[in-house]
Amino acid sequence: MSRTYVVTGSASGIGEATRQLLIERGHTVIGVDLKDADIEVDLATADGRMSFAQEVADVSGGSIDAVLAIAGVASPDPTAVAVNFFGTIATLENLRPLLATSPAPRAVAVTSMASLYEPDDPLLTALLDEDEPRALARARELAAGEDRGALIYGTTKRALARWIRRNAATQPWAGESIPLNAIAPGVVRTPMTAELTATPEASVQLAQMVPMPLNGFFEPRSAAYLLAWLSSEENAHLCGQVIFIDGGSDVVIRGDATW
Repeated sequence: MSRTYVVTGSASGIGEATRQLLIERGHTVIGVDLKDADIEVDLATADGRMSFAQEVADVSGGSIDAVLAIAGVASPDPTAVAVNFFGTIATLENLRPLLATSPAPRAVAVTSMASLYEPDDPLLTALLDEDEPRALARARELAAGEDRGALIYGTTKRALARWIRRNAATQPWAGESIPLNAIAPGVVRTPMTAELTATPEASVQLAQMVPMPLNGFFEPRSAAYLLAWLSSEENAHLCGQVIFIDGGSDVVIRGDATW
């Protein structure tokens, strides 16, 4: 049965691969990105987040079946805070009412295996408090410090994973029969990681930082397959799960720990 999906970050990387896969399977996809998309919007801004929700309502006729919040950036600056965390939760929350009429509503976000690394605690606290001005201020401090900006990306992804866990079993989500889950990819060959894998030497260095013993770095289509299943009618009972599709990074870093 054909379904209607909203895919943010649809112009490149995992978002583009997911959009293409869903279209190939006969679904309707509303692509969202800064450019080259059905809806062009900047999810780093409050105005963009609100106008985006209304545009989706207009384009979809007021009903959608699934939200795939994939848009994200790896920049070591406040943009990552605005897009990866606040843009993502605004996407999920603002589009949730449009899922109400679907017989099988689904919502999926994209975190990262970088959520396994130690976060910046002040930034993490501000994110979990959903205090955007404070989080942006802390990100600016980190970006100004030598080698501290790298903490921003992983911290935003850890905060997003925790937001998913905190909200998935609540009345607005599980109580309305909307499975809310996330995936946590390892190194995916996308424009975001192109510079990090541009040479054999760079790839070796990255592999030492992100151990992926099962088949190494991978193409975005692999993540798209998982996202497509999580947002399908077949997935009716996963709730608040962050699924690591990372070639084994989680296993190597955390061993047999499950928390």
